[in-house]
Amino acid sequence: MLVLILGTGFYLMLGLRLIPLRKLIYGFVMLWRGRTSREEGDITPFNALMTSLSATIGTGNIAGVATAIVLGGPGALFWMWCTALVGMATKYAEAVCAVHYREKDENGNHVGGPMYYIKNGLKSHWAWLGTVFAIFGMIAGFGIGNTVQANSVADVLESSFQIPTWITGVTLAILVGLVLIGGIRWIAEVAGKIVPFMGIAYVTGGLVILVIHAAEIPPALNLIFTYAFTPMAATGGFAGAAVWAAIRFGVARGVFSNEAGLGSAPIAQATARTNSPIQQGVIAMLETFIDTIIVCSITGLVIIISGAWISGETGASLSSMAFEQALPNFGGYLVTFGSVVFAFTTLLGWSFYGEKCVQYLFGIKSIIPFRLLWVIVVPVGAMLDLKVVWLVADTLNALMALPNLIALILLSPIVFKLTRDYFASKEPSLK
Repeated sequence: MLVLILGTGFYLMLGLRLIPLRKLIYGFVMLWRGRTSREEGDITPFNALMTSLSATIGTGNIAGVATAIVLGGPGALFWMWCTALVGMATKYAEAVCAVHYREKDENGNHVGGPMYYIKNGLKSHWAWLGTVFAIFGMIAGFGIGNTVQANSVADVLESSFQIPTWITGVTLAILVGLVLIGGIRWIAEVAGKIVPFMGIAYVTGGLVILVIHAAEIPPALNLIFTYAFTPMAATGGFAGAAVWAAIRFGVARGVFSNEAGLGSAPIAQATARTNSPIQQGVIAMLETFIDTIIVCSITGLVIIISGAWISGETGASLSSMAFEQALPNFGGYLVTFGSVVFAFTTLLGWSFYGEKCVQYLFGIKSIIPFRLLWVIVVPVGAMLDLKVVWLVADTLNALMALPNLIALILLSPIVFKLTRDYFASKEPSLK
């Protein structure tokens, strides 16, 4: 499964002639312009990115990176970077297809995503694939977007402040329920304000640590590149890891973190106020860059520099310990607060993804029952066993990605043509 995800991203990157890398600055220009778009759609392109970022910047960036390093060694971070670089092409293609093949529902809202670009872009004998994606997406949301997030918040609050897990679960459920009343517009408004603030705060705190410990960065990078290709012996509380473990856990946690190939983000991108699939594509690919290349890298480097990864701890607790060791009396609180906010916004973003999958399968009347079920599951997830939760989430991710990756490969000629035509005729000053 992981080979298929990486392979699809690599194929798309070559087919697009490295445009996701070459047009990175152009993507940030389009994002800045997209704050006030009045074109057709439901939310601004900026808020569409913030909504999808709200779903991706979550426990994968804090607990997921820690888990990857503990199970695969420092070399796992290198494979997370590889996943992100090719994942930018995948995310770009997903958003292009989402906007190009979107449609309006009975209420006049724009809906899109893998199930719609399969239905509207491929021949009728592929229609079953869209249904399969919607089924897996509906179920997967309760893993990656619900129980994992609630569980990580409960774990970090219990270890930091001894708050019982059930109290965390119930509080999260109430807060999520209050936002879900307003649907995508409320979710987008909340995400558009919280995600930039928390993202900047977390990155700033991490950069402060890296500046203070600048002398230790070269040895940390040496560990990362060395153990990406070399087995690692046991040391301290670290059990040792083979190269395949570094690849497996690095790629798995990378995919979990940035969700490139899963088909989740295009559900949000399809609602953007834009008339250009390409413009939304270059904005969407920034999600993978910001999520993994920036946020995950900072978390991983702090964990390695602090030496906390050999302690035997795992998950968000390890990240909290690493930040606290590197920045006493502040670092631990930064991770705790970041974990809570990131997980909360992920619960919101993924509720929208699951809702649209349910709507595709059962119609608009199914939305309210789904939202109620989503809120009920939050406190349950907070009290589950962490290892079981992560395994279930990985499995559901794989099932969800398969129909989406097949669709992207089949629709790739359309993506390549739209991209060529756009850059041949528009925005000559930014070529």
